[in-house]
Amino acid sequence: MLEVELKVQIPLLDPVRGQLVRKGAQFEKKVHEHDIFYNAPHRDFGITDEAVRVRYTGDHAVVTYKGPKLKTFGLKAREELNTAVESGEVFETMLLRLGFTRTIEVNKWRENYRLGTAVVSLDTVDGLGTFAEIEVMAENEADNPTEQIERIAREIGVNGEPILASYLELLLAGKSAGTQ
Repeated sequence: MLEVELKVQIPLLDPVRGQLVRKGAQFEKKVHEHDIFYNAPHRDFGITDEAVRVRYTGDHAVVTYKGPKLKTFGLKAREELNTAVESGEVFETMLLRLGFTRTIEVNKWRENYRLGTAVVSLDTVDGLGTFAEIEVMAENEADNPTEQIERIAREIGVNGEPILASYLELLLAGKSAGTQ
């Protein structure tokens, strides 16, 4: 599966939240996501544009592999593979024993809404600010949900320059620039 998303930094969440309610979006949940990213010993994910993450949400842990970004949609798109693990801590220990290194932690409070086949997330990210993400899953590169995503963005008042970088990349850029 390919995750295709539009991410835009927004000054306030309330106006977008209000538009989602007016459009009949289904509120799914509000969660705190604590993400820990790792780099591999055999290749640098910063160079290959990949990511391995352990995400803690409440008492659940999910491990995610994200492949390199695809340039075919004009938005951010990449392969994403997820699997739940019984213990995130044990999995992290396994990664460390295999030579992986911790890269950075990302703390995010996320509100998820479902609008048709799209998921709209309103995020508050420590060290970065507030964002709206509109995400649609595509079976393969032949599917192109860009028009659907852009239509939803207009309808709920999400405008601005699309951010193609992940929160991980934004935080690392701030860290290397000395702003973190």
